[in-house]
Amino acid sequence: MGKKGVEILTLNVPELIKTLNAALSEEWLAYYQYWIGARVLKGPMHDDIEKELLVHANEELQHAEWLVERIIQLDGTPVLSPEEWTRLAACKYDAPVDPNVEIILKQNLGAERCAIQRYEDLAKLTHDKDFITFDIVTRILAEELDHEEDIESWLEDMKVFRDKICQC
Repeated sequence: MGKKGVEILTLNVPELIKTLNAALSEEWLAYYQYWIGARVLKGPMHDDIEKELLVHANEELQHAEWLVERIIQLDGTPVLSPEEWTRLAACKYDAPVDPNVEIILKQNLGAERCAIQRYEDLAKLTHDKDFITFDIVTRILAEELDHEEDIESWLEDMKVFRDKICQC
């Protein structure tokens, strides 16, 4: 990062890098959770949901790329080992041991809500202090909010369908 770029940052850069590495770890875990969940899920609407979960997975991977770029710009080192991901991540990874589509969606919903909190906190931390990181984390936050809405909609559709079947 250039001298003027460093000069305009008004926050603790090593702490920011640490937080960005935690977010990066969470993105890798989210990517895998979406990707593997899409591959194993079974149940109603699984074909349509599988396609969308793979889209979500690719968006999580894009978030990881943005975070790596920013960490490097800040003269930091991105987390280098997958073994570190679960140690650094505040958002947990739920293995899809039950392939039921609703269970997988609920696991992903929990992860999205944790991610939303992570990026809301990062946006508050960087607002008016680090414009580039603020831009990155608010773009990610917008996508995480979309993911949450998608999952909530699928779960609601399944509930409506189930309620209709039970009324017959």
